[in-house]
Amino acid sequence: MLKKLLAMCMITSCTYNPVIDTAGRSGTFDKSNATQITNDLQHCKTLAKENTNEVLEGFKVVHNWYIRPSLLFLPDKAKYNYKSMVNKCMTLRGHAVLTGE
Repeated sequence: MLKKLLAMCMITSCTYNPVIDTAGRSGTFDKSNATQITNDLQHCKTLAKENTNEVLEGFKVVHNWYIRPSLLFLPDKAKYNYKSMVNKCMTLRGHAVLTGE
């Protein structure tokens, strides 16, 4: 049971797709940056995956979804590094990320 739970958490920890505004520039950028969105997203996901520990991210999922509720949400929520890395990378590449932390 525990092995299945850990495997599920490790698989789902890297399936994040941020919501990105591809049309609206609203005066922020001089030109549209959406032409390289797929390339930038793949690079950012690769960089985030290389710089995060999948086992630690899986334990964060277990902590937030199973341990915290069983302890009546008294422990603090563990923050995920993978999502914030992808969002920051996409933002620094000039894309407007709408989801995230």
